[in-house]
Amino acid sequence: MDQIRVFTAARIHTMDRGRPEADAVATSEGRIVSVGSLESMEPWLRRNPHVVDDTYADRVLMPGFIDPHTHLRMSGTYMGLNYVGPIESASPTGIRAGLPDRDAVLNQLRSLASEASTGPDGRPEPITAWGYDPATQLGHLDRDMLDQISDTVPLWVCAYAPHIVYANTPMIELIGVDEKTDMHGLGRYPDGRLNGWFIETGAIGHAFKPVAASVYSEGFGREAIARLGGVARDAGITTTTDMLWGFENFETEWDEHRAAIDDGSLPLRMLMVPFEPRLRKRFGADALDFLASKRAEGDERLATHGVKWVNDGSYPSMTLKLGFPGYLDGEEGLTGEDPWDSLFDLMLPYWKAGVQIHSHANGDATVDMTLDLLERLQMAHPRFDHRFVIEHYCLSTPAQARRLAALGGGASVNAYFVRFRAQMHADSGFGPDRSEATARLGSLERAGAFFAVHSDFNLVVTPLSPLLVAEIAATRIGADGVTVLAPGERISVDRALRAITVDAAHLLHQDHRIGSIEVGKLADLTVLADDPYEVAPTDIGGIEVIGTVLGGEPT
Repeated sequence: MDQIRVFTAARIHTMDRGRPEADAVATSEGRIVSVGSLESMEPWLRRNPHVVDDTYADRVLMPGFIDPHTHLRMSGTYMGLNYVGPIESASPTGIRAGLPDRDAVLNQLRSLASEASTGPDGRPEPITAWGYDPATQLGHLDRDMLDQISDTVPLWVCAYAPHIVYANTPMIELIGVDEKTDMHGLGRYPDGRLNGWFIETGAIGHAFKPVAASVYSEGFGREAIARLGGVARDAGITTTTDMLWGFENFETEWDEHRAAIDDGSLPLRMLMVPFEPRLRKRFGADALDFLASKRAEGDERLATHGVKWVNDGSYPSMTLKLGFPGYLDGEEGLTGEDPWDSLFDLMLPYWKAGVQIHSHANGDATVDMTLDLLERLQMAHPRFDHRFVIEHYCLSTPAQARRLAALGGGASVNAYFVRFRAQMHADSGFGPDRSEATARLGSLERAGAFFAVHSDFNLVVTPLSPLLVAEIAATRIGADGVTVLAPGERISVDRALRAITVDAAHLLHQDHRIGSIEVGKLADLTVLADDPYEVAPTDIGGIEVIGTVLGGEPT
């Protein structure tokens, strides 16, 4: 064995329920050798060269935090566009202020249009913007509004949660659609005229074509990965996933992550989860062979994992699918680009091959459909420990939690919405009952379903902070700082912290490698200034993250 390095700490929370606390952890060759005290690990130290590292002697150590659903590369891409969102946002040039409402956004777009440059063909270059939030900024944009700003400069505005692109008439013409176009996700006014909306991945992909060169500028991917990888590291994260791998290009995205890891600019472990419609379009019947080749190419820092479908819209963009009584204002939401009745046949080959399936389902109607789908898969080809995951699981019922557990599935839940969105959507979109019960973690726990929490960073209007989401899960205090939303859906501090460590690892089928501080696992640690088990639950999100250790090396 190479030299052992022993990190001492004021306290170590291992997340191993059999041996929950320690004050020293020994590491070598990137893995954990022993956990306990300097005295308990003396048999190892007596036999091997070692050093004792007291850098964190007055700190608290936990397993490296895991966010099982992020979009670092894509998020960094959008952050380079003109910003029209409601909150402060980082960019390559610094922090940009938010815009409070739709009028402020329209004024910003008017200013940008007045300064539009002219292309080689003599026509105005498109204005590309990102960050619009229809709930916070008081209503959707549409074609007629944008035409009032300019009927000559193409305007292309992507929502903060990129489930809608808004376009004016010149942009619609560049995209190449008209009233006769038959396309899923193409929005229309009641009279059938195009309203400038491109909704969900299929239509959005089409809307990207004329602006791809400016959105996907040279070098943008590496810059995005490095920039947001640093944000994740500063939040205490050591492992995350790219939950939309292949949306632009499978090989390019993989190679950029590989290069960023190799040059030290991405201090994380990355799991690459392919977006199945793109996988099918690119590789057809050879999709499973491609995944197998990438699995062989991967290592402990970069690996392919599972496969993902998007089966309805967005919670913040209010495009998810609801059951009765539906939306407050009669909206209907939208399904993903694959018709629901096609999903069984599309998923079955992956299911039979043992590939873990991640199914995006925000609304309760989509959760019902997904549970029916999982039951059909089990009936057609029974599997144990399949860990089928419903992604987001925002609006659900206790009955759905029990059924999910009975079918052996779990949920990756965006619990940030309890604090940052739920009270807003009580009167904007979903109504008070559903909004209050956003992210039913308590129901999942009582049902015995496995679950973790995630951020979806930075494609929703929430921060990236595992400690904060643990606080939210344990307290369910809303945006007003006072109201406890659906108090029966709170979970304990311990379970909330497990949802960002070992339970997140289980959800990703990685709990044999990461998620707890146990002998043989990878030596990934998060260093905290205070103990989340000792402070008040309402103070957990404010604990300072001192740093992370990845494979036994401080990052």
